Amino acid sequence: MRSLRILLVDDHEVVRLGLGTLLEDVPDTLVVGEAGTGKEALEACQRLAPDLVLLDIRLPDQSGLDVCRQINRHWPQTKVIILTSFVDDEMVADAILAGATGYVLKQVGNQELLRAIEAVRHGAALLDPQVTQRVLHRMRMTEHLLDTSAFRDLSRREMEVLLLVSQGKSNREIADALSVSEKTVRNHVSNLLEELDLNNRVELATYAVTHHIATQLSSQA
Repeated sequence: MRSLRILLVDDHEVVRLGLGTLLEDVPDTLVVGEAGTGKEALEACQRLAPDLVLLDIRLPDQSGLDVCRQINRHWPQTKVIILTSFVDDEMVADAILAGATGYVLKQVGNQELLRAIEAVRHGAALLDPQVTQRVLHRMRMTEHLLDTSAFRDLSRREMEVLLLVSQGKSNREIADALSVSEKTVRNHVSNLLEELDLNNRVELATYAVTHHIATQLSSQA
């Protein structure tokens, strides 16, 4: 197996020394260079063509995220693991958008870091478990807020009609279920189409299911 060529980027020499010592005994792994600034990191990528960059997010001359973006743009075959002491939701999201394959906290044990490197070696992406939980929580909160705002301007009765539309019920079936006239149901459907800027019942049903209308209704009960 070809050795995984790694570039270490951190402005603290002692950190680079520790990483180098950790990696020197790992089979099929070769540290090909070190850098202490973003400029040095990019020059090293140009010169050494590493397979993987272990990259500190805080560098003296520029953000590690900017370095990651440039690596991803100019050398897309080179993978990047952000190695940092900071757990920040926006920073994690920015790192992923910048093209990072992994985001690992410096406080993790050596084995966790080695597992991250092995994951990247085999084409996988990896977030530190603590980071993963924060990202998932934020995604769930964002999804919940989007679902809630999707029905913000609707009355409960309109949401009940919309739920039944999403279940494929006809106007007559909806009228029977809600004990209202079929004309009232038609009016509600017309109002829903206008309020949600949709064109037909299929789009209404898709909108309702996409934004989890059943869950939203139950939370209002």
